[in-house]
Amino acid sequence: MSSTELEALDKLHGHRRVFSAGHEMVHQGQMDQSAYILASGWVCSYKLLSNGARQIVDFQIPGDFLGLRSLLFRTADHNIEPITAVEASEVLASTLLGIFNIAPRLATAVLWAASRDEAMVVEHLVGIGRRDAKERLAHFLLELGARLKLVGLGSSEGYACPLSQYMLADALGLSAVHVNRVLRELREDGLVTFQHGQVTFHDLQALVCLADFDKAYLDHDGPLMK
Repeated sequence: MSSTELEALDKLHGHRRVFSAGHEMVHQGQMDQSAYILASGWVCSYKLLSNGARQIVDFQIPGDFLGLRSLLFRTADHNIEPITAVEASEVLASTLLGIFNIAPRLATAVLWAASRDEAMVVEHLVGIGRRDAKERLAHFLLELGARLKLVGLGSSEGYACPLSQYMLADALGLSAVHVNRVLRELREDGLVTFQHGQVTFHDLQALVCLADFDKAYLDHDGPLMK
C-alpha cells in the first residue's frame, strides 16, 4: 500500500472504543450513527419484529466492518450488539467519505468487503430456504470456521466459539431444542462437536460433503491483496 493509503488506514483506526457484552453499539432506527471496524470480540447483527421475535442476520468477528449500510443510508435498519466484550474503531461517515476521496483503492476494498457480506447473506438465505436442519447447521459451523481461519483465530481442527444454542437457533431459523438435537446427531455421526465454547472438527471432509460447502465466496483476495 502507498503512504497515502497507510495514513488513511490510520485515520480509520484513530478512535478506539470498548463495549461490554449486551451493550448495543447500534440500534434499529438510530439515525446518523457511526460504523465500526471490529478489533476484538464477537458481535451479532439482528432485527426485532413487532412481536418481540429476533432474527439474527449474521455474527461478526475481528476484522469485520459493522454498520456500513446503515452509515450510508443514515438510518440503521438493524441492531448491532456485542456477544462478548469488544474493542472497535469508530468510523464517522465524514471520515469514511473523505478517505474515499484520497484513497480510491480503500473505497474498492470496502466495496469488496460489503460484497462478501452480501454473498454470506445469500448463503444464509439458501440455508434457511433449502437446506435441512443438519445441512444448515453444518454449513454454518464450516463458514464460521473458514472466516476465523482467515484472521488467525481458527484451524482445520476447530475454533473457540462463544455462541449459545439460542443464538444459533435465532440465526438458523430453528428452535433451541432442534439445534441441540442436530448438534447431538452431528457429534454421534463423528463429524463435529460443539461443547463448552469450542467447535472441534472430527471429520472435516465428511462435514464439507454433508453441507455441500464451498468456501470460495469467503476467501477470494480483496483488491488490496493483489
